[in-house]
Amino acid sequence: MTDHSIPGTSPLRGWRKSSYSGPNSDSCVETLDGHPSGVPVRDSKTPQGPTLLISAAPWRAFITSVRNGDLPAT
Repeated sequence: MTDHSIPGTSPLRGWRKSSYSGPNSDSCVETLDGHPSGVPVRDSKTPQGPTLLISAAPWRAFITSVRNGDLPAT
């Protein structure tokens, strides 16, 4: 699996906060749909910070595992 950090994503529109992130949570993750190279993921508390670009297949496997309870949210 080759994932990359991509620069300059803070101006991009359409970021969604994870449904597991509470309004006052210290663990806030955002994703951006529709990126041509994968799924950008960032810390919502630092939108100008680094963004990890995860390939689509590993991202789908991760989401499936979370939904199935294999990786329970804490």
